[in-house]
Amino acid sequence: MTKRVLFIEHDHASEAGPISQRFAELGFEINRFLIVDEANYLTPNVTVEWPNLLEYDVLVVMGAPWGAWEDSRIGNWLIPEMTKVLEAHNAGIPILGICFGGQLMARVLGGSVARAPKAELGWYEIQSDERSLIENGPWFQYHWDRWQLPAKAIEIARTEIASQAFTYGRTLGLQFHPEIDSHVLDLWLAMEGGCVEVESEGVAVSELRAQTKAIEPESNQRGFELVDRFLSKVSSAEVIPYSS
Repeated sequence: MTKRVLFIEHDHASEAGPISQRFAELGFEINRFLIVDEANYLTPNVTVEWPNLLEYDVLVVMGAPWGAWEDSRIGNWLIPEMTKVLEAHNAGIPILGICFGGQLMARVLGGSVARAPKAELGWYEIQSDERSLIENGPWFQYHWDRWQLPAKAIEIARTEIASQAFTYGRTLGLQFHPEIDSHVLDLWLAMEGGCVEVESEGVAVSELRAQTKAIEPESNQRGFELVDRFLSKVSSAEVIPYSS
């Protein structure tokens, strides 16, 4: 029977690039659930009808331009999402959380999320304790927030600014973006204020695009391998339920 992966896309620019490609290459049926479409981007507190997450073999919780702590701004869908992904986690469904998705899983599992002391934008080396799961990189960073780890989480990697990866049973939370490629980066920069917010942090958009294009073959391969390792190492780990 074909396995099914659901990509939870919080906004219209959250395509999964090489991550989705690798799941497809491995024979997964790709399913996508979009929460905030382009028409509602400036008024993102939408109400959605959620699919049954328990019907999928793997969940990939993608990034977002909002904060995983902003209940007043996006709570109409954020709070139900937290309930539903916790139910999936406790049922033993493997979950890969990316950036906002990793922060969301940290919060769901008893940690917290808040603004970081500074943004991380661009390509960064990380310090990994388990390179057989996550290499040092470079990996693409695009965030202003960071998580505080849940009590039972195992931190895998970090930078000076933020924790970068953790496992909690069959959940893997990432702060960096293994799904980035030139196309996905262009989608992000095309969003309202995208180039302005990057350049306001002292990052030249033209240089970021050039570096991403140059590094793309290597970064895509790292993304493929991360999917493989997530499926071989994390998805079969012991189920560790969480209750508050």
